[in-house]
Amino acid sequence: MDRSIKLLLVGDVMTGRGIDQILPHPSPSRLYERSGLTAVDYVRLAERANGPIRRLASFAYPWGAAPETWRAIGADLVIANLETAITRSDHHVPKGINYRMSPDNVGCLSAGQIGACALANNHVLDWGRAGLLDTLAALETAGIGVAGAGCNLVSACAPTVLEAGADGARILFVACAVGDSGVPPNWAAGPSRPGVQLVTLSDDDVETIARGLKAVRRAGDIAVVSIHWGPNWGYAVTESQRRFAARLIDRADVSIVHGHSSHHPKAIEVHNGRLILYGCGDFLNDYEGISGHQAFRGDLVAAYLASVDRRDGRLLELEILPFRIRRFRLQQMSEQDLAWFASRLDRECARFGRRVERSDDRLRLSRPAALA
Repeated sequence: MDRSIKLLLVGDVMTGRGIDQILPHPSPSRLYERSGLTAVDYVRLAERANGPIRRLASFAYPWGAAPETWRAIGADLVIANLETAITRSDHHVPKGINYRMSPDNVGCLSAGQIGACALANNHVLDWGRAGLLDTLAALETAGIGVAGAGCNLVSACAPTVLEAGADGARILFVACAVGDSGVPPNWAAGPSRPGVQLVTLSDDDVETIARGLKAVRRAGDIAVVSIHWGPNWGYAVTESQRRFAARLIDRADVSIVHGHSSHHPKAIEVHNGRLILYGCGDFLNDYEGISGHQAFRGDLVAAYLASVDRRDGRLLELEILPFRIRRFRLQQMSEQDLAWFASRLDRECARFGRRVERSDDRLRLSRPAALA
């Protein structure tokens, strides 16, 4: 038996708003943003920047060649942070930006081979608790696992047991969010209230997650904790984030900490042989043509293929698969873009004792020679 399990992790998948408009069953285009734009306007902004975008595109269109890549590399499970509600609800929460995808377009997630979605984030309740319940129902119908949100506090906090690989290896999946990512306090799940698992990065939160994992863990299980934390822009990693991630690994026996919220990739750390992704960055969005923050190159995105030792949960290898979003579709990076992306990610990882090296059209996390 192969000693490794290959988990592919991506950050924010935002298939609502503009992307929803180009799929076969778009939602009503009206939005409630201060800008006065409609969802169709976001398509037009992208077209103004990069050219025409196909309407009534297939569910597979936004993913480009990514699913073929997943198959070629033998990914056993794909995990994403789904940053949109899947609902027909018109009862928007007046928070400035509201993402919605039609339930009839949920096949887009299946086309991307998404096996599980973290839902603890600042957009899953954009259309109220009814919208959250619609999202849960749509994902269940599609056979996609969820974590981090539920019809009550117990279901929002409970680990989801996923199967990965031909032999059905068990992945224990937990998701949570921190208020500094923009999650309103009243979105927290309650004893009989739908919502998300909201945490403060305290030791009590670590213990809650540890108890939940212990209750379902079997020998050989691999635990993944997904966390929506921090602001959208900037490379800072706080000491509270580092401490929380380390405590999850040391106290709760977590193999991968899957962080997201930043619209661009951030540093990667390996603690006691376990992987910490502080910010995976967006993976799909409708931001083309929107000005501001160009220095972060949010159009350059990545998927993270973590090969984990199924015997002890330690990281064996991390490959970073780069893409560029153009015309609402994942495409291959140019040589110039890849060089910039590799340099920037290497700079950030170096602060935590790791380097990023080129390997043809992919990147690889490595240890400096002095630490090897």
